[in-house]
Amino acid sequence: MNPLDDAHRPAAIAAPASGTDPLTLVVGVHLVLLDNGAVFLGRRRNTAYANGKWHLPAGHLEAGESVLAGMAREAEEELGITIREEDLDLVHTLHHLDADDGTGRLQLFFTARAYTGKITNREPDKCTDLRFWPLDGLPEPIVGYTADALAQITAGHPLSVVGWPA
Repeated sequence: MNPLDDAHRPAAIAAPASGTDPLTLVVGVHLVLLDNGAVFLGRRRNTAYANGKWHLPAGHLEAGESVLAGMAREAEEELGITIREEDLDLVHTLHHLDADDGTGRLQLFFTARAYTGKITNREPDKCTDLRFWPLDGLPEPIVGYTADALAQITAGHPLSVVGWPA
């Protein structure tokens, strides 16, 4: 006998009222490697988003992984370095409304207290150059929200909101 036969089935649950569905966000993880007032950036190529622009080593969180695991994975995939999750510190959160597709994105920016390995370009098909740039002399063109987040990090602000109507 089925334990949830019609006699024991709960009453139908009403659909939620319009606008009350839980929000689904794309979560981006970004690595902020700093050295004597300079930040490590890569120049994107052959990418659907921000092709030719400078950006932090970054990627999207995958299903089933924590934000720390996702950041560690991206560092290994893109740069060939190993970062232990306990060596990552969240330094900024940016809630970004993407003007291109209207998608809300939560961008998380981490620094690493330590890592092992030598930084190498592990994705030359997606990145033409990797280098440190002075925080007061960022290159052009740069991904807009990256420049915004770096300015907020430099100012010591843990949270910013970009692209949302006032």
